[in-house]
Amino acid sequence: MSDLPYEYYIDIVTKRYFHAVDNYDLEGVLDCFHSDASLSEVTTMTKHAGRDQGIKTMFEGLFDSFSHIWHGNFVHTTDAESQSICSQFTVLITPRDSEELRYENCNRFYLRDGKFSEVFVYMSGDNLLR
Repeated sequence: MSDLPYEYYIDIVTKRYFHAVDNYDLEGVLDCFHSDASLSEVTTMTKHAGRDQGIKTMFEGLFDSFSHIWHGNFVHTTDAESQSICSQFTVLITPRDSEELRYENCNRFYLRDGKFSEVFVYMSGDNLLR
């Protein structure tokens, strides 16, 4: 069981992770993950393993491909016993060569010692995390 307060789970997801994603802060994004973490886009079964390998490369591609990213309208469910948080949210994202897209996504974050060890992403549209 974790001794992290409920607020910590919401803060790492919204104020650290998604804030960093929305501001193209690669270092801030990667700081939320353990070095051996994984991020999986579940709908297409795409897995990115290792903070400094797969996850970093995935975010570099995301930042290069989109001119605007915004996450909001969060609804969270935390589970301190399993050190996890499930977050539902809206994503507004604009490809560099196209019109804005809207997604309604859900992520399941598992933490270990205050950082993400596993993240599972459920997307309402095409996989943008390649």
